[in-house]
Amino acid sequence: MEVVWTRQWAIFFGLLIIIPFVCSRSIAENPDRNNLGEDRYDEPNHGVQLHVHDHQVVMDNGIVQLTLAKPEGSVTRIKYKGVDNLLSNRYRENSRGYWDCVWQNNGQWVFLGTSFEVIHHNKSQVEVSFKRTWDPSSDGPPLSVDKRFIMLNGSPGFYAYAIYERLEGWNGTSLWQTRLAFKLREDLFHYMAISDTRQRVMPTADDRKKGEVLSYQEAVLLTNPANPDLKGEVDDKYQYACDSKDNKVHGWISQKSGVGFWLITPSDEFRISGPLKQELTSHVGPVSLSTFTSSHYVGKSGEEIFQDGEAWKKVFGPIFIYVNSVSDKKKALSLWGDAKQQMLKEVESWPYSFPHSRDFPKSHERGSVTGRLLVLDRYINQEPTPASLAYVGLSVPGEAGSWQDEKKGYQFWTQADEDGHFFIKAVRPGTYNLFAWVPGVIGDYKYDAIITIKPGHKIKLRQLVFEPPRDGPTLWEIGIPDRTAAEFFIPDADPKFVNKILIKHDKFRQYGLWNRYEEIYPDQDLVYTVGESDYRKDWFFAHVNRHGTDGKFRRTTWQIVFDLPVVEMAATYKFRLVLAGANFAELQVRLNDPNGREALLSTHLIGRENVIARHGSHGRLWSFTANMPGYLFVKGRNTIYLTQTRTSNSFQGVLYDYIRLEGPPQ
Repeated sequence: MEVVWTRQWAIFFGLLIIIPFVCSRSIAENPDRNNLGEDRYDEPNHGVQLHVHDHQVVMDNGIVQLTLAKPEGSVTRIKYKGVDNLLSNRYRENSRGYWDCVWQNNGQWVFLGTSFEVIHHNKSQVEVSFKRTWDPSSDGPPLSVDKRFIMLNGSPGFYAYAIYERLEGWNGTSLWQTRLAFKLREDLFHYMAISDTRQRVMPTADDRKKGEVLSYQEAVLLTNPANPDLKGEVDDKYQYACDSKDNKVHGWISQKSGVGFWLITPSDEFRISGPLKQELTSHVGPVSLSTFTSSHYVGKSGEEIFQDGEAWKKVFGPIFIYVNSVSDKKKALSLWGDAKQQMLKEVESWPYSFPHSRDFPKSHERGSVTGRLLVLDRYINQEPTPASLAYVGLSVPGEAGSWQDEKKGYQFWTQADEDGHFFIKAVRPGTYNLFAWVPGVIGDYKYDAIITIKPGHKIKLRQLVFEPPRDGPTLWEIGIPDRTAAEFFIPDADPKFVNKILIKHDKFRQYGLWNRYEEIYPDQDLVYTVGESDYRKDWFFAHVNRHGTDGKFRRTTWQIVFDLPVVEMAATYKFRLVLAGANFAELQVRLNDPNGREALLSTHLIGRENVIARHGSHGRLWSFTANMPGYLFVKGRNTIYLTQTRTSNSFQGVLYDYIRLEGPPQ
């Protein structure tokens, strides 16, 4: 008996050795038996695995499994913590996680790759490429796009970036928007978080379809939502827009599965128009967006216009798609705090060391700029004072303030400390101007010299002094020169059109505030009396039109009333007007005669920012000055009239930032 069992065990162990060898040889000799069409790059049971099939690519690090369409490069599945797919199956595979653009034909174009390549693979990391090279015979924009995805061992998520390129000789075009979009499972993700104050249980896409469309299609009154607590609220994706400087992390939480999905943007270097540029984030769908360039809130100046033959290349990203979870689903909302902590880690790690593209410089291939900025306004202080908390940045060379219209190159911004010291790190090699603005100080600063960044160079600038625009002493001022209208009077929303999370914070993002002006000023337009009125209570944040009884709109004229005890008739006074945004508006300024034939100042037609309809407190900054001859003033009471003359719709108007009247130079 012992001999028989010994023989049986010997046969058993022999088979264990032989069968794997025979099977692997059989598959190698007969590739048709590999019915998935799979090329195996993985090392089993540890590290990052890569499986390349005929029509899909799978990256798996044991935490997250990512499936990409091949060769299109669309994200079709994200598997995590027992959830087979975080993305929605209601959409086609190429419409779940994708890069797209809106270009000159005002049409959406999804960038689908036509070739696939493994860029790098080992136990620690996988990077793959899906490239779309422009074909002149195609209908798409004249751009080549190389979409990259990276997965690291032990990392709860994956990274994505793209290299956009135009070669010399290609057709001209306009790029209005480009982004990376993810559409999540609506049965899982109901709670959205943008910031500490803007987070909530959200309505569904079906709730919006059943709701009442308001003045434009994005704004919907929820009339019969599945969640009765949301009934009577307004949903609008623009209520969740965010300044680039604050747009570091946003996403969704599934209280049902205890899982979070987040987009983390560790750097703004590839975004456009500086740190105050507003972009969309997450919104009903559920959808999460990483928007790299758009005309939102800045209008035509946000369009990237390429001339015939113009060459260009830019890297957008990498961004981190982060997933997290909790075992106790009752604590699911704590995932927001964890996502913020992960964001800080990603910011600290920038620039990443792992992308395998020559177009993405590593830390040692970049430079830095340090310095100190002071402010000298001789009508306030005889000696320079620190530019406390100034925003200081590097951008493509141009005039002071030109960075807000810059969209093709890279920008690098930081905020100075209270003493005006600044440190701009991780700057790509190139040629730049240094720009700045100081909260509470009018005007834009530009350092005259060109700054050339070379790999590894650390530039230490001398002490810089910003002399803001000033001709004479301040006679009066309205507002704070901080590039927003948020300090002015913002009314409560009409109770019929409230978004509850905006009641205490970001009130300016409520729907329909433009209609509140007529309710507050039913009989005559705003009159502001210097020395008596308070801009926080008496200066409406948006200068808008009135509705006429005939269905047309009427222009509005605001008044600034002030006293001058002494007038220098032969002298010149300076009027400074700074607007925080404009939309198809023209503001005319007159002194002491509202019907004067010639305005002392006209902005002419400015702005395509739609900042009023899209609930912004700021868009593009506009600065104007007017010389006011002394003989136009009178001793005693004077009035400046501000008339918004364009009257086609409710959304034409301006947002004020700051107004100042200066006396004659002394």
